Amino acid sequence: MVEDGRRVLANLIHSQVALHRSYGGVVPEVAARDHLEKLPGLVDAALLQAGAKPGDLERLAVTRGPGLVGCLLIGIGVARGLGAGWQKPVTGVNHLWGHIYGALLTRPELEPPLLALVVSGAHSDLVRMDGHGQFEVLGRTRDDAAGEAFDKAARMLGLGYPGGPALDRLARTGDPARQPLPEPSLPGLEYSFSGLKTALLYRLRDLGEDVTDADRADLAASFERSVVESLLAKLELAMDRHPGAEVVVCGGVAANTLLRLRAAEVVGAAGARLTIPSLELCTDNGAMIAAAAHHAPRAELEADPSLAW
Repeated sequence: MVEDGRRVLANLIHSQVALHRSYGGVVPEVAARDHLEKLPGLVDAALLQAGAKPGDLERLAVTRGPGLVGCLLIGIGVARGLGAGWQKPVTGVNHLWGHIYGALLTRPELEPPLLALVVSGAHSDLVRMDGHGQFEVLGRTRDDAAGEAFDKAARMLGLGYPGGPALDRLARTGDPARQPLPEPSLPGLEYSFSGLKTALLYRLRDLGEDVTDADRADLAASFERSVVESLLAKLELAMDRHPGAEVVVCGGVAANTLLRLRAAEVVGAAGARLTIPSLELCTDNGAMIAAAAHHAPRAELEADPSLAW
């Protein structure tokens, strides 16, 4: 629950990590069932935490995609039902634009125009935001997203699920120079991480049974560095082509330790100001969706949530 699109009143998150850990990844049907079971209770708890009643709300916001179809249908169905029962309009929000608005919750004075690097499990996009509701995708990944690459690398290294945070922790203990991996590079503002995954696979194959815990730490550090430097090289190029004072790095991968550190260095060297959402606002959350809905273009607010921006 968000006030004026800038201040968080309640932001409750139910994690499904334990639910999916035994499968080594998210099972869509299991995720959707858990959404259905937990979502109504979370709505009640959020109202209680914010000290609000349904009549106090201006509108309801819901993610309309991209994402797992089953989970999206559950969310849209609940939002429509509550909207009808409480006589409140419902706004559908693009998941990726929601991540950008997480930065406005972290730094309320932030205003567009801005350049955003949106990096998550399924997306690695460079986005120009000229005004509220005005987004232009400048470049994106041709294959795996950065978060997906981290998860798959973690699986190769035997780190379990969720892979990204585990790889981040292991990389802090390794030296990337001892097990160098290539830095992905494509022309323009597009990304590709499939070749880097293959390079890691071949390196592990060559080490065979001789691979040590120190090797795994070094490979984690090297893989992480290659992904982060590739992300930031394209961000630098985008800043050159679209100069401005404000840069946002957001999405689940923005919680990565090295990315946060290096992004501050790169953006600072370019003379721009960097905003990265707080850790709790990097991963998927309701507050960022509510903030995006508040700033949605007025013409879109009454649109069907499955079709709105």
